[in-house]
Amino acid sequence: MDRNTLKEMVKGTIVTTPTPFDDDLKLDLSRTREITQWWVEQGLGTNISPLKVTAAGGECAALTDEEWLQVIKTTVDAAGSDAIITCGLKTRSTVHTIEDAKKAQDAGVVALQIDLPFYNHPNQDDYVRFFSDISDAIDIGIMIYNTHWFGAPSITAETLLRLSDAEHVFAVKWNTPTLEEYSRMKDFSHIFNVINNGGDPIACHKMGGIGYITWSATAYPQHDLDLWKALDECRYEDAQNLLDNQSLLMKWRDKSNLKSGGYRHLKACMTAMGQDVGQPRLPTLPLDEEEISELKQILRKMKWL
Repeated sequence: MDRNTLKEMVKGTIVTTPTPFDDDLKLDLSRTREITQWWVEQGLGTNISPLKVTAAGGECAALTDEEWLQVIKTTVDAAGSDAIITCGLKTRSTVHTIEDAKKAQDAGVVALQIDLPFYNHPNQDDYVRFFSDISDAIDIGIMIYNTHWFGAPSITAETLLRLSDAEHVFAVKWNTPTLEEYSRMKDFSHIFNVINNGGDPIACHKMGGIGYITWSATAYPQHDLDLWKALDECRYEDAQNLLDNQSLLMKWRDKSNLKSGGYRHLKACMTAMGQDVGQPRLPTLPLDEEEISELKQILRKMKWL
């Protein structure tokens, strides 16, 4: 696939999905199939709401290589041939990343989320080589995840411009150490889909962004479908109202993170909304009844329940 095709296939509200586990914290492929079909029925898995499996929010680091591939294959099969499925890869060397990318490609995903190679203490030239080599080796898309908080230098606007010839690099999941650096997205948003990560999706859209990452859509899809529609139509006041309605949920998430890290809030929201997908794997602590009860009260105030 060429870059322009990929840019049309993956944009809007990019939906980070949890990985279902059973009561023994073993992979629950039956529940994976069931919840994937529910997501698709709710309007997710389209070009403006692609599913992103086995990313950090899907506890990719806690999955074995075999489990990682099982989740991808099960999701692709359950979603159906018309669905848009992307996936996260584990952070590895160029050679091993290409191997994983080809496995995901063969399983039917249309694009990959690939971190900066932070274990290699890279520089900007390393980034160009890393992503160019992967792009040359596959036929599906690459969304670069600017994971600078793991100790690697943030990928720069200049480096991204150097990657304009890497045909399968079509998007960047954008987060930067400073607001000044963030605004440099205007230098390359005409080349790549810029997907907001953790910042202000409205500001991102005004600067040429074409999507944002969400974890809440798996529990209540309509909110994020409405949010993206408002952004796409430049109805920024409506978009802000939708974001403001989420403020209590975000405060609850921050409180949850004080008890234990990881992505427990994602699974908590699923449970509270009646779509249980199990607990997170250790070392992330499980959610207790008091936390879920408090979350349900918040969701009722938000009129999600």
